[in-house]
Amino acid sequence: MSEPTGTSKDGAEPTGGAQSSAEASGPATAEQRAAGGEAPAAGEVEQTAESAETAAAPEGGTRLAPTRERSGMFGVRGSGDTSGFGGLRLPGYAPAPAERPYGGWFDELADDLAAALDDRGVARSAVRQITIDRGEITFYVERERILEVCRTLRDEPDLRFELCSGVSGVDYTAPDGAEVHQPLHVVYHLLSMTWRRRIRLEVALDPADPHLPSVVSVYPTADWHERETWDMFGVVFDGHPALTRILMPDDWRGHPQRKDYPLGGIPVEYKGAEIPPPDERRAYS
Repeated sequence: MSEPTGTSKDGAEPTGGAQSSAEASGPATAEQRAAGGEAPAAGEVEQTAESAETAAAPEGGTRLAPTRERSGMFGVRGSGDTSGFGGLRLPGYAPAPAERPYGGWFDELADDLAAALDDRGVARSAVRQITIDRGEITFYVERERILEVCRTLRDEPDLRFELCSGVSGVDYTAPDGAEVHQPLHVVYHLLSMTWRRRIRLEVALDPADPHLPSVVSVYPTADWHERETWDMFGVVFDGHPALTRILMPDDWRGHPQRKDYPLGGIPVEYKGAEIPPPDERRAYS
């Protein structure tokens, strides 16, 4: 009785005979074993790192170079840096204000929100600008109006963003000291389970006055998220029921995810020594 042979997914005739891949690669496998390596399993294509780098491009195609060359904490060479703080920097950008038509359901949403704000006596200037980036829409809101905008988005039948899934902070302070207007941002991630839509609200703040109203009265799920944003970025959510630290100890000084937060050394208990700051640690062999 002959051995059965397989059929490819497209229904073509079998490409292999009864000879196994192990038998077909006999000499190469023997050499590999002699060199102390492991032979590939039956049916497995053997490929080394060197062959992967030098492999020819498929017929009719071109071999692609890496889309981005990373530097800093990725691929550090020639130093004893083992800290992970290699100074990785990637260029950032801010999307430009979007222009009509936005496309998809974004236009309908923007119109419904503007009409709802009018009905509630909230000035349309509460939404400072709208951006669309990577298929996602973000509304930039005046900090004094964030509570009214959130309440409108939650309660209006045509909007119905019932859930705030997260509140996060971002510090856009330039590492080279260049001036950035209102670099401290708070981002709200909203979900409409009724209409199956997601949007973002974003509020820009000055680090010298990092206050804005808490939205816990509208979205109770924002409670711990606002506490974390206060803990890490120093944003003060006025009206929060208990704005205390949630990650760091209660007596901790500063806010660790701010760009101006110093990377200080760590005292070693009982030893009278100090571990250097993370960006100064080195390993020497």
